[in-house]
Amino acid sequence: MDEGVFEAYEKEIQALEEEIRLLTEKYEDMRQESAFFSEEEILKAIKSLQEETEGETKGHESPSDLKAQLESLESDLSFLMEFTGFHFTSHSKKTVEKTQNRTVQKHSLSGKCHSIPFQVKFQLLEMQKDEKVSAVVSDLSIEMESREDSNMSKFVSRTEECGDLMTFFRSLSTYAEWYEHRRHTFLHFKAKYPDIVTLPEGLLGDFIILKNPKVPGFELVIVWKIHLDEEGTTTPVLDLLPKVPEQVLEQRMRSVESIPGSFRSALRLFGIEAAVENLIRVLGSGQ
Repeated sequence: MDEGVFEAYEKEIQALEEEIRLLTEKYEDMRQESAFFSEEEILKAIKSLQEETEGETKGHESPSDLKAQLESLESDLSFLMEFTGFHFTSHSKKTVEKTQNRTVQKHSLSGKCHSIPFQVKFQLLEMQKDEKVSAVVSDLSIEMESREDSNMSKFVSRTEECGDLMTFFRSLSTYAEWYEHRRHTFLHFKAKYPDIVTLPEGLLGDFIILKNPKVPGFELVIVWKIHLDEEGTTTPVLDLLPKVPEQVLEQRMRSVESIPGSFRSALRLFGIEAAVENLIRVLGSGQ
């Protein structure tokens, strides 16, 4: 083979190897920061990289393995957001210090967990020793609309003091799931039994009222609190409060007094939805 042709092929191969290396570096950067960007930003970045790749590699085959990795990243991100309920809407970071073994960055992160919005600001210190990397979170600041809930406010304050970012996200995910579950349950029973179920504070309230259409003034109030302790443990707390007219109370005192206890027993045996369903059916039947 002519030496000039051989040299041309060798240069072409080197150019392609360098191109693949650069694209791989871009992909690794995207993967490392993907947890901090919104789904929309990730999709835009992927599209931009694909267009850039097509322009730079025109006349050559695109690296199929890189394309597969990008598609896998997009799929994993979508699954992660669906599974955890977290949807990040914005992220910014600023490097305030960087040496060979030490990096300090300030982060600001906003988003929603299901329907609960939040904003988190913190400073991240990364230190490298040999092959080990350690990270420390400090100056943690959390803003949430749900801080009006005294339990949530105490939990957030303690989390800020400890700088425990992972516990915050894990606990918020569980709390938001119960919050969403309560909303969907209230909506279900209101749609199924519109003449019996009322929602004085709407779907975001923490109680519903059951009314017996045949007995004016007779009401059962189901209170559903979502308790979050300072350690981040979420517990649903339900109770039943009867509101009974005096004439009915005089006639059926013992039966009325037994309703809350029976409801609590049904909660333990059958769960929330089945216990509420059974109560509504009994109430609607006029028993």
